[in-house]
Amino acid sequence: MAIVEPDGLAVLNAQFTTAQVADIISKTARWVDRKTFDLLPTWHPEMWRGALMYKNNWREPQMNTNRKSGISVHKTEGNSAANSALTYALGSAKSKRDGGSCCHIWDHGDTKFQTSNFVAGDSRFYSCVANMVLLPTPLKAFTDSMPQIKEMLRIAAYHHFGWYCDHDVLESWGYLENAGVVPDFYPSDWPDKTTPNKPLPGVVPLNTKIRKHIDRRCRKINDDLENAGEYYPRKEVDETLAYWSNRNG
Repeated sequence: MAIVEPDGLAVLNAQFTTAQVADIISKTARWVDRKTFDLLPTWHPEMWRGALMYKNNWREPQMNTNRKSGISVHKTEGNSAANSALTYALGSAKSKRDGGSCCHIWDHGDTKFQTSNFVAGDSRFYSCVANMVLLPTPLKAFTDSMPQIKEMLRIAAYHHFGWYCDHDVLESWGYLENAGVVPDFYPSDWPDKTTPNKPLPGVVPLNTKIRKHIDRRCRKINDDLENAGEYYPRKEVDETLAYWSNRNG
């Protein structure tokens, strides 16, 4: 008779090694080009997870009404803007993203999902394309619940994009403190300290379509700063744009 184990990860680890999980992720991950990131690091500086949403060009609250109770509540951002950013930064479209999920790379490490993701709740990092990777949806659970896999993605992203998240809720990053020692299961064809310029497999090169998406987003950001309504979060947008401007010199 099968026994229900108290720890689902222990059940998984009894059947699959971390190296096996890492291998399938390394073969299926899709990454934004470093050039795309440099052109537009964060695509929606006006958004973060949990942000209140508005319509009519930021002039009217967007409400969700329960069909049964009739009670309306102010709608909040989940992961829609981040998904959109990653989709267009990869030169894709929502209709072609079936079966793929946007996975944030940096968070504060709560694998039990009992506290808010403060990093995704920050407009500087929520729609940052260096903080996301596209994975087949069934694999998203690995990145959300296995710290080892999350660390693997962070190392790859750090060398590929030349950036790591410095949100103040995060502790100092051990990878940098330990002189860039990678885990045993780290994919051999991914960049590390000894081969920082090694091309990361699965990168979608910057192309004409992606450049058009970038130009469209930049025009929209500038237009919103000038013309959006009273609820537009100009303070957060200004702070986010300043952060990335300083990062890029």
